[in-house]
Amino acid sequence: MSIQRFDTNARMSQMVTHGDTVYLAGQVADKPSDVQGQTAAVLKQIDDLLERAGSDKTKILSATIYLADIRTFGEMNKAWEAWVAKGQGPARATVEAKLAGPEYLVEIAVIAAK
Repeated sequence: MSIQRFDTNARMSQMVTHGDTVYLAGQVADKPSDVQGQTAAVLKQIDDLLERAGSDKTKILSATIYLADIRTFGEMNKAWEAWVAKGQGPARATVEAKLAGPEYLVEIAVIAAK
């Protein structure tokens, strides 16, 4: 099976496809905002990347959500629940983690089918 890498730099690729599976690197928001706003921005980025790979959010198999502060779980879920397709929720884990910079409040990584 072929492996394709997208938006690759010296450190990583934003997306890798292998056969019919799509792997996204952890996505963070480009602009500062609150957790709900950053989550919505990240979910838009995920939509865009999955579209490039020939997939969409209904085909997400698993998602890992990293929050800088777990107390913002409810705020993140407001954006998530407005976005996720009804009846198509992936396997999901949410954890508190120190992210790459203080401006990042949420990071989301997903694996999807094509």
